[in-house]
Amino acid sequence: MRTRLAIKTHALLERFFPERRLFLRSDSDTRFIRLKSGTQAIAFVGAGCIVSWTIIATAILLMDSIGSGNFREQARREQTTYQQRLNALSSERDMRAGESVAAQERFNAALRQISVMQSELLDSETHRRELETGIDVIQETLRNTMKERELVGDRLAALEGEIEGGVAVASTNTGSDGTLDILSDALARTAQERDQVVADAQDALIRAAEMQASIEAMEDKNDRIFRQLEEAMTVSVAPLDKMFKAAGMNPDNILNQVRKGYSGQGGPLTPLSFSTSGSGAPAEDTKRANSILSQMDRLNLYRIAAEKAPFASPLKDKFRFTSGFGYRWGRLHAGTDFAAPHGTAIYATADGVVTHAGWSSGYGRLVKIQHEFGIETRYAHQSKIRVKVGQRVSRGQRIGDMGNTGRSTGTHLHYEVRVGGKPVNPMIYIKAANDVF
Repeated sequence: MRTRLAIKTHALLERFFPERRLFLRSDSDTRFIRLKSGTQAIAFVGAGCIVSWTIIATAILLMDSIGSGNFREQARREQTTYQQRLNALSSERDMRAGESVAAQERFNAALRQISVMQSELLDSETHRRELETGIDVIQETLRNTMKERELVGDRLAALEGEIEGGVAVASTNTGSDGTLDILSDALARTAQERDQVVADAQDALIRAAEMQASIEAMEDKNDRIFRQLEEAMTVSVAPLDKMFKAAGMNPDNILNQVRKGYSGQGGPLTPLSFSTSGSGAPAEDTKRANSILSQMDRLNLYRIAAEKAPFASPLKDKFRFTSGFGYRWGRLHAGTDFAAPHGTAIYATADGVVTHAGWSSGYGRLVKIQHEFGIETRYAHQSKIRVKVGQRVSRGQRIGDMGNTGRSTGTHLHYEVRVGGKPVNPMIYIKAANDVF
């Protein structure tokens, strides 16, 4: 069986690979190499495998080269897109910074206008009180004048009766001419006094009407001032409420803490206690004025609180965001990274006290600032530190220069915000402030 299979295989190979002889001839001898069918088949299969492998390897290399070119092109396109996005974000940040500066100027102008309007309102209330006091005096004078008028009228009636009696007596006694003259003079003086009293009363009524018109005009002016102040308070306080809530801070708790530690000049605004209605109960205008003063006090406390919380960017020059808050490769990136040229100025984002200013492991040159409300900010990888431990710093004060110290792959600022020792996203505070400043 095996012999038959071998014979058939050999016959098949002989058909495609007939036996050949390769002659090798030299000067003295001639030799030949016998190439059997099996040997030729093995050589053919080997050569075919080598050619196939060469073709496949070449195709793989070509495909890999083409794919690598596509990947590089795609990477370049993604890098270009990312760079354009960063530039757009940088432009938007600059625009937001300009808007925040303009908003701050408008805010300060509104505060100045509110202060002027408050002074006008207090002066207006004082003038109104004086006018009402004057009206009371005029009314009292008018009442006295009316009483005097009645008395003069009674005297005039009595004198007229005496004159009539004197005329009757004169008809029987011609010696009473002197008495008649006296009565006539008294009657003339009384009539003159009556006319004067009437003129005084009319003058008092005119003055009272003028003062009443002045009071009504003053009330209209006060109402306009009140409306403007109320609108200004609403426009000014509402964004601040929104800003603190967006940062996860309870506005009432924050204001209570600021109020307890308030040490500013003059202290909180004191409510008005006078009444313009003449009664013990506060007038409506007084209630409105006290409400506005309460809002102004809230606005003032908000201003103090905003200086003590990190509602600002640590950089004022152009920069770009390179890494945000969150987990990277399974580890928490506890802050936000800002990239800018080496030596770019770094500023404190709120009032506080420096608790660390020196080298700190992976942070490199690090500054820590402790603020109110249990908030701490950190500024890492600095090339130069410009503050000392224990130093009090204000919002916007320069505290160092950007660098590449510590565990860093390039020049940038690593900025952290911690509340109660736990890191929170710094962009919460920065974005919340964009609605106000």
